[in-house]
Amino acid sequence: MSLKILTSAHRLRASCRLQRIQGHMMSSKAGSEVLFEKVGNAGVVTLNRPKALNALNLTMIRHIFPQLTKWDKDSETDIVIIKGAGGKAFCAGGDIRAVTEAGKSGDSLAQDFFREEYILNNAIGTYPKPYVALIDGITMGGGVGLSVHGRFRVATEKTLFAMPETGIGLFPDVGGGYFLPRLQGKLGLFLALTGFRLKGRDVQRVGVATHFVESEKSSLDAEKPFTLQQHTEDIDRLFSAVRVEQILENLRKDGSAFAQKQIEILAKMSPTSLKLTFRQIQEGANMSLQEVLVMEYRLSQACMRGHDFYEGVRAVLIDKDQSPKWKPSTLSEVTERAIEDCFSSLGERDLKL
Repeated sequence: MSLKILTSAHRLRASCRLQRIQGHMMSSKAGSEVLFEKVGNAGVVTLNRPKALNALNLTMIRHIFPQLTKWDKDSETDIVIIKGAGGKAFCAGGDIRAVTEAGKSGDSLAQDFFREEYILNNAIGTYPKPYVALIDGITMGGGVGLSVHGRFRVATEKTLFAMPETGIGLFPDVGGGYFLPRLQGKLGLFLALTGFRLKGRDVQRVGVATHFVESEKSSLDAEKPFTLQQHTEDIDRLFSAVRVEQILENLRKDGSAFAQKQIEILAKMSPTSLKLTFRQIQEGANMSLQEVLVMEYRLSQACMRGHDFYEGVRAVLIDKDQSPKWKPSTLSEVTERAIEDCFSSLGERDLKL
């Protein structure tokens, strides 16, 4: 009898605990793609698509934005924390495949995704309460937009940061035009054009993360110098240019192993994307975050109208042959007029913040 009572009591406690947990979770359905809970005075957002490396889709954006607004107005919420489930990624990017399909078929997702994502990026950048992003694991593209504009970004030894968009016919968006030119020297331009990957402590060293903590007790990279330390002066010198072609000229003249490696990397990128990105970083240096996001929305829609984005996604993410056929295929064929058109106002369709 006592065993039965004990078992019943145990079940009751487990049931109550489960109800408490379910009560905490304010997501629309169990196992949803983004989870919300209150832990003390903290509002916690968990990106919950671990199999997709927590890639951000429109449904997630449409859940996160109103929840941030709600917590902002809630006097019992003092801080917001955002993290990723699964241990591999904070957020590896946006749901590019869905956007690609939408763009091909003329579906409104190709406009809605970028518009609502950028509105969310701006909300994070202007959030009045402390916003803490735990960027543990892969943090790229859309994941950068969910973190870098917030007040605190905490990297670990497992953080892998990159903006690899020029390799898929896009550009480092989600406010990349704002935070990249504000990094030291020409580092932001270098990261934007080459998609160079920063790991662990280096993410804090360049200023993308504000803090670093070890997720494991004994991290081995504590004494390692900054990966690009021996190249920072080279980057500032070689990437100081008024045109992308001039950067390549500088690299060819330099002839070092480092310069040669950058030539090889840039040769794989979309020439249109390189020119778009170069100008985006130049212009963004003197813009507010809001102005940058309006500019980037124009660029996103230009990419949706063009060729290279669809070809880049096909080559890198779908067929994975890593052999995109860019059009135009060389930098010299990308005209100033074509780039100028990408920056043109969309009139009533412009992003409004």
